[in-house]
Amino acid sequence: MAPPRILVVGAGFAGVECVRRLERRLAPGEAQITLVTPFSYQLYLPLLPQVASGVLTPQSVAVSLRRSRRHRTRIVPGGAIGVDTRAKVCVIRKITDEIVNEPYDYIVLAAGSVTRTFDIPGLLDNARGMKTLAEAAYVRDHVIAQLDLADASHDEAERASRLQFVVVGGGYAGTETAACLQRLTTSAVRHYPRLDARLIKWHLIDIAPKLMPELGDKLGQAALEVLRKRNIEVSLGVSIAKAGPEEVTFTDGRVLPCRTLIWTAGVAASPLIATLGAETVRGRLAVTPQLSLPGADGVFSLGDAAAVPDLAKGDGAVCPPTAQHAMRQGRVLADNLIASLRHQPLRDYVHKDLGLVVDLGGKDAVSKPLGIELRGLPAQAVARGYHWSALRTNVAKTRVATNWMLNAVAGDDFVRTGFQSRKPATLRDFEYTDAYLTPEQIKEHTASAVIKY
Repeated sequence: MAPPRILVVGAGFAGVECVRRLERRLAPGEAQITLVTPFSYQLYLPLLPQVASGVLTPQSVAVSLRRSRRHRTRIVPGGAIGVDTRAKVCVIRKITDEIVNEPYDYIVLAAGSVTRTFDIPGLLDNARGMKTLAEAAYVRDHVIAQLDLADASHDEAERASRLQFVVVGGGYAGTETAACLQRLTTSAVRHYPRLDARLIKWHLIDIAPKLMPELGDKLGQAALEVLRKRNIEVSLGVSIAKAGPEEVTFTDGRVLPCRTLIWTAGVAASPLIATLGAETVRGRLAVTPQLSLPGADGVFSLGDAAAVPDLAKGDGAVCPPTAQHAMRQGRVLADNLIASLRHQPLRDYVHKDLGLVVDLGGKDAVSKPLGIELRGLPAQAVARGYHWSALRTNVAKTRVATNWMLNAVAGDDFVRTGFQSRKPATLRDFEYTDAYLTPEQIKEHTASAVIKY
């Protein structure tokens, strides 16, 4: 009899942690493990703003899944675009564009999230995100290109518009992105004698009344003071009404000549979740505390894609989409999946949040580990120490530590690759949010699948 087939969708914090624990704890031949991911690396998402600003190289935050010689997981290079839970088939589009049916006995949906967008005119065509490695590299090239183009221009209006930068989203991603890229342009402009540094202006806007409210009033205000000291204009209670290629219209009526719009206003669960036709909570799959999907045999979900009950908080709260929850959910889910195979009882996921860290670049940071409020160098030490320790391999840890040290000693560099200079990219180009199937299309693909037990 063939061993049970375990299919894991997604190679983020949750998916990789689950796979690694399954590999360590399953006996040889007890199950077949397959991992579906378009890229054979695990991305350390919280450090993307530092990739965009050039503090870290892209390889530093992309941890290869193929370095280990001991792993026994089959990696399928592609993306899951639909799941038929009744037929127990996952529809996968490989990187060759071939669409295949992958049958399973157990499926782990760790598909993560995509950038949350709204029906704002011009947003999808003119904004860039900070959710993928390609986006971070693209944004870095684009920002440096604006300095080059402004330096080459003889039109004062064009020059001014190219030196205006807007970041939407006052959460961790947006705040860190604005802070890190502002440091980059401030350092770079010294090497452009024809540019007036006073023309460079960064704007951080958010519809919420407070910056990073999860940090509390004191640390949120401390972060706000750091940004404003750097001449980053922070506008709260404001969003985007219209996004054009050369200007941005705010909801308060302001029209800003601008060629750079970075959108980080939250995340939404992967569109894959909608293909299941199951109950969701704000787009995330509603699962039990044991991380299983009610009424669906052999279906588990976790991470950003799932609304996991936060039993430590209670009152119907769900776990926030953070790395610390995703990694711990991955371990619990792996244990529960093994328990299912061995007909043992499953356990609940319970974790008390350890706190938050926000790296604002240089010596600036705010952190709240275990409820202790820190700012400045102590906060920076905690933030970087946490990120460094969370990296999965010694190779990644060495690369990141070396990059930090080199940047501290030698300063920023302003090299742009130019790979995409002639091809503007959109949010859809980076995140492939239009690649998923409808429930009807999924049934057509899976109708001919032969399931062997």
